[in-house]
Amino acid sequence: MGERIERSAIIPGTQTGRRLDRALAAVFPQYSRSRLQAWLKSGAITVDGVAPRAKDAVRGGEQVRLRVTLENEGAVAPEPIALRIVHEDETLLVIDKPPSLIVHPGAGHPGGTLQNALLHYDPRLAVLPRAGIVHRLDRGTSGLLVVARDLTAHKRLVEQLQARSVGREYLVLVSAAVTSGGRVEAAIGRHRRERTRMAVRPDGRAAVTHYRLEERFTAHTLLRCMLETGRTHQIRVHMAWLRQPVVGDPVYGGRIRLPKAASEEVIAALSGFGRQALHAARLGLVHPATGEAVSWQSPLPADFAYLLEVLRHHREGQELTHV
Repeated sequence: MGERIERSAIIPGTQTGRRLDRALAAVFPQYSRSRLQAWLKSGAITVDGVAPRAKDAVRGGEQVRLRVTLENEGAVAPEPIALRIVHEDETLLVIDKPPSLIVHPGAGHPGGTLQNALLHYDPRLAVLPRAGIVHRLDRGTSGLLVVARDLTAHKRLVEQLQARSVGREYLVLVSAAVTSGGRVEAAIGRHRRERTRMAVRPDGRAAVTHYRLEERFTAHTLLRCMLETGRTHQIRVHMAWLRQPVVGDPVYGGRIRLPKAASEEVIAALSGFGRQALHAARLGLVHPATGEAVSWQSPLPADFAYLLEVLRHHREGQELTHV
């Protein structure tokens, strides 16, 4: 049996004339309007003892009762997969995802995902959409993401993402000698022919990425990218569009770029980097329960850090000494 929710309230006169679903969103701000609409449709919400329609107008003063048992959202199975938890409280989890971990099940990978791991770690997450995952990282991308642990937190975190107030910073190694930072504003949509790819398209959804230089190498540059929007593959698509693709990107990266006089170690490090060099290094948001501004940081994973060290030694004309 899932969690049981029982609430009652009086619709205030300030809502007079509004649609019921909009009035309920004001009365129960902890729940999304779409969820309230679903509960209305199922009969879990009554107004003055009857089951109304979402579009009915309210007069003000009606007695609202909400009685619902939250059911599991789907058939994703719990799996005992280790998680690196950066922060945990009653409201949310912050996870540092390794590059090998897929966020949620999909075609070709029905299990072994972060969602499976979360359901094993906290079975109560089964009543939340995608076990509380409110944003995702691509397969191969490492770093921080936040998970809601209740419906109120889920709604508030989604609202922050929609309002573009969640601070997300990524360290990105690109195959280009970039000379300055910048801002990319280029709409992104599904590729017209290859449906698994995204592309810059004038009829796509608005997408904005800011970037600044962190470190320059002989033929590569480490950037810090800040997302203003969160489109699928956004940084990878924008960097490729600028002709400075992310190193190791299997979809948008193109051919491996080698610096002049590359040593065997540099060649091996670049050709052997088996994923996009993209790491979610910082996450900042307003805590959904306390209202405080909070943030977390994640160090580079070992493979990314090693690649940078090899490029540094090449830049300085040195061989990397193994301990």
